[in-house]
Amino acid sequence: MSAIARGGLSDLLLTTLPPVVWGSTYLVTTELLPPDRPLLAATVRALPAGLALIALGRVLPRGSWWWRSAVLGVLNIGAFFLLLFVAAYHLPGGVAALVMAIQPILVLGLSALLLGDRVRPVQIVAATTAIAGVALLVLRPDAALDTVGVIAGLLGAVSMATGIVLTKRWGRPPGTTLLTFTGWQLTAGGLALLPFLLLVEGLPDRITVGNLTGFAYLSVIGALIAYALWFRGIERLPAPTVSFLSFGSPLAAVLLGYLVLGQALAPLQLVGALAVITAVVLAGRPPRAPAARTPVPTPVR
Repeated sequence: MSAIARGGLSDLLLTTLPPVVWGSTYLVTTELLPPDRPLLAATVRALPAGLALIALGRVLPRGSWWWRSAVLGVLNIGAFFLLLFVAAYHLPGGVAALVMAIQPILVLGLSALLLGDRVRPVQIVAATTAIAGVALLVLRPDAALDTVGVIAGLLGAVSMATGIVLTKRWGRPPGTTLLTFTGWQLTAGGLALLPFLLLVEGLPDRITVGNLTGFAYLSVIGALIAYALWFRGIERLPAPTVSFLSFGSPLAAVLLGYLVLGQALAPLQLVGALAVITAVVLAGRPPRAPAARTPVPTPVR
């Protein structure tokens, strides 16, 4: 049975929205946020939204969910954000996106190991097609490699992939709402980032109205709503399907750059976009059901 049949088309479409929203982060960061403040952007994106959701739900983790929420929050948000920004500062954007595009392949392997899922050949083909598509979308001819950036990008992909699979494996506590569960993780991720913000960047001297608008967008739309929909999708769809939807992020970033910033869109980028869309469709295809056997009639004696 396909991901669409199991989760419903609405589940697939709603889970596509977070990567599209995350693809707008570059635009919001460059146009509205203070320059050279990645840790500030990441912390403000996660922590206020997490605390607001916890205050709204008035429920704290219990028992093993204290450490599970901390682990998921660090993997899905805190460590991922930090490593993502390290990679972005040490690598051209295209190289960083390409390095982190291995995430679906990692999810395929971890799903087989921890969830017992079978890796299908079509998923390997889809992953390869998607990586090639991302390369055509964002890779520049003058792209250069940096050891620190590559390692950070790879670790970021491992962090997010592990977070997706563990979220699928552990689920959430019975009786806990999705928003409360999201709040636990956003808070844990934001608290993990806070010391790095204070020690490395410090707080800015002044904040403009435009800065506040950007922070509000990242916190409310980019974190609170987007992560609630993302974790909802992880619950309802197969982990590899959710992971492949993350390719919508670089696709949205390129399209927004074209539509809003007037950036050129080369023919090869259009080919890359088509490859990414094709990969997502391939990854969501159902496994072929075995052919039904024709029953052999029992001879009458």
